[in-house]
Amino acid sequence: MHKIRCEWCVNSELEMHYHDTEWGVPLHDDRKLFEFMVLDAFQAGLSWKTILNKRENFRAAFDSFDPVIISAYTPDKIESLMQDAGIIRNRSKIQTTVTNAQLFLEIQAKYGSFDAFIWQFTGGKTIQNNVENISDVKATSPESDAMSKELKKLGFKFVGSTICYAFMQAAGMVNDHKKTCFRYKELNP
Repeated sequence: MHKIRCEWCVNSELEMHYHDTEWGVPLHDDRKLFEFMVLDAFQAGLSWKTILNKRENFRAAFDSFDPVIISAYTPDKIESLMQDAGIIRNRSKIQTTVTNAQLFLEIQAKYGSFDAFIWQFTGGKTIQNNVENISDVKATSPESDAMSKELKKLGFKFVGSTICYAFMQAAGMVNDHKKTCFRYKELNP
């Protein structure tokens, strides 16, 4: 039987797999949350498909998204990343990843986990948006506005409200699967 999916994912196997297994699934693992934070920052101005196609390269280049290791990157390491054709070679985004890793660790120390900090913006639960049409999906929300404002106040970069909203979608803080998509019901029991 043919599964009905959100239209954005049907153009490639990679996007379909991501949609079917990760997108919108409530995520509480700090390392994975950091990975999505990094990938969403690199995605700014690009398509998500571009990032997914380079995801394994990012994972290798950025030490499996270990914030402890990344927070200690040296200028030499940043230069080597600038030569890595497998990732997006944007100096500002690479430097931001290092800074954001340092801030991520500070939040973990203060709150016990990044998870505890980040989920406060949705009251600890997934917001069910009941999307009828793809055009109904917003680019921002009051929650992503609040998250962006707080992250910026803490010193994070590449955390505008649109990037924060994309992060919320990826981390399952919002369910923006269309109501007709098979994943909608699975993620909204």
